[in-house]
Amino acid sequence: MAKRNRKIGSVKMELLTKSRESMLAAVQIFNNPNIQFKSESFIVLSNIAWTYLLHAYYRSKNVEYRYYEQQGHRKRYHKTKKGADKHWELERCLDDRSCPIDKVAKSNLKFLIGLRHEVEHQMTTRIDDYLSARFQACCLNYNEYIKTLFDDGLGIDKHLSFSLQFSSIKEEHANQLREFTDLPGNISSFINDFDSDLPQNEYNDLRYSYRVLYVPKSVNHKGQADKVIEFIPANSPEAEKLNREYVLIKEKEKQKYLPGEIVKIINSMGYVDFKVHHHTILWQDKKAKDKGKNFGVQVAKTWYWYDTWLKVVQKHCAENANKYGKNT
Repeated sequence: MAKRNRKIGSVKMELLTKSRESMLAAVQIFNNPNIQFKSESFIVLSNIAWTYLLHAYYRSKNVEYRYYEQQGHRKRYHKTKKGADKHWELERCLDDRSCPIDKVAKSNLKFLIGLRHEVEHQMTTRIDDYLSARFQACCLNYNEYIKTLFDDGLGIDKHLSFSLQFSSIKEEHANQLREFTDLPGNISSFINDFDSDLPQNEYNDLRYSYRVLYVPKSVNHKGQADKVIEFIPANSPEAEKLNREYVLIKEKEKQKYLPGEIVKIINSMGYVDFKVHHHTILWQDKKAKDKGKNFGVQVAKTWYWYDTWLKVVQKHCAENANKYGKNT
């Protein structure tokens, strides 16, 4: 038994070593200015890092993480073509009831898994800026779990520092990121669909996407500008001022609706006979997608409607209440 436990321990440490090396390689590649294939490399390597991490955890808990079929009292293990055991992939590890990863961190990883499936089938361009917040959350979650599940000394934070940037973020740059203007259609559709299915509290959680508000800072004394990032208390006057300014900026982002959402809102107002085809006829008749009308926006291959268009639909239905089943 002691010999078996030593074997389990040595394999676990080998898995953890490979896991840490994979995550460090993922971050180093993403921060390397000479490499163009950043996001794709990060996704693959971080996927491997998390897989090995969970394999090490399951091994330490005596959870069988190999695929097998139960045949009577015996287990028939699935094998590769070369005869090796087939171990659980990351998604199977996350779905197991004994998985120690919290729900929001799982959502972050399942987003990256789905994205990996997409980039396997089509070459991508310039997705780094769009997805870096998800990657940052993935790194922080990994560092937290490897220390929590195993040992503080295994953390990778001591090996890494903030990467330096040669570009600043302006409002027009942020708008371009929000609109997914130059992403391949399959990638932008996947991102929109995945985010839409998430509860709002999960979407806003830092474990899913680590968003930071950067504000250029002028200083009055030497030494104040020695650090690129400075953390301030949430209840301080400086933070309160930033929060007020951030809310003003955030409010500039217009609410967007899919056609089905427009119809649901109208139905909830009592116009129960108003259907999607009525909506289609209405926007075509009013040429609502023409430039300059400001009724909506094209994001990749999907059209989203603004509140300005919702008001037009409400007025149309009010003028035709009997047609759409509204009792007057």
